[in-house]
Amino acid sequence: MIQQRLAQLGLTLPEPAKPSFNYVPVTTHDGVAYVSGQLPKVDREVRVFGKVGAQVSLEQARGEARICVLQALACLGAELGDLGRITRVLKVNGFVASAPGFNEQPKVIDAASDLLVEILGPAGRHARSAVGVAELPRDAAVEIEFVVAFAA
Repeated sequence: MIQQRLAQLGLTLPEPAKPSFNYVPVTTHDGVAYVSGQLPKVDREVRVFGKVGAQVSLEQARGEARICVLQALACLGAELGDLGRITRVLKVNGFVASAPGFNEQPKVIDAASDLLVEILGPAGRHARSAVGVAELPRDAAVEIEFVVAFAA
């Protein structure tokens, strides 16, 4: 079902990210999956660099947030074996590398929230944080992590 919905939306999942450091992309426990922070990688590389509100526009950052969602779903799919096992997105934490004075982090992370609802329907609605930060790894503009419930 989720793969069909992705196809209807003209979206494909990338290869799941492989960590460069000492952590795993996803951990699971008692029907809950925790997805590590995902950067907006295209062909395994961050392509948009800098601070939102300076080098990166709001619209570019929204696009980067959508890429993070696809990367996170790819990691979830690799861990769960089937994205159809997702029963609910519980929480999304979004981090936005922000220039001084930029305070529209919720608008950036709304792009991720909107995409999750487009893909998963009501199960994609979630609690959320949208946080402005000084720096992100690899000078990325956005990083997103998830917590999801899944069926056995």
